[in-house]
Amino acid sequence: MNASAIVDALGYPAAGLGILIESAGVPFPGEALLLAAAAWSAARNHSILLVILFGFLGAVAGADLGYYLGYRGGRPFVERFGHMFHIRPEHIARAEMFFARHGDKAVLSARFILGLRTWGSMLAGMARMPFWRFQLFSALGGLAWATVVGVAGYLLGSNLALITSVIRDIGIGGLVVLVLLVVIAVLARVRAARP
Repeated sequence: MNASAIVDALGYPAAGLGILIESAGVPFPGEALLLAAAAWSAARNHSILLVILFGFLGAVAGADLGYYLGYRGGRPFVERFGHMFHIRPEHIARAEMFFARHGDKAVLSARFILGLRTWGSMLAGMARMPFWRFQLFSALGGLAWATVVGVAGYLLGSNLALITSVIRDIGIGGLVVLVLLVVIAVLARVRAARP
């Protein structure tokens, strides 16, 4: 079942469902589902504000669930099964030190980084970040993320004919090159920001 079929079946709640699952620590294309829900709302003249609201609520609820799982059982689980994911005890120690120093910024920006969006909340729980502090920065990050992705999806849905013609004109190869350039630029910024 693809993202548009899920959105057609569930409507507005689909915008929050994917990110709820992803933020709880399950690798799932939450961003794609929010984009599809926003494009759906544009195509059907529905409310983008409701899409953003559901995306925000799903992001916060999923992050809280991920935090709880990390707080209650994350460290023993990772210590026991981490070798399957190539996670060693020193990785856990580094993550805990990182969250002790930069937890606020990490939780806030984790929404926009693939991988951290899935594991960031769990890592915050494992690092014992104070819950209300986590909640504040998680909500701010979730609202910013839901707004940016929701508006992008809405604009995509509103301009579907234009996007189709651009893809047809530059071809799939041109689109792949464009996406690769964006990915390289993002990775370069992330790498430059590392100490």
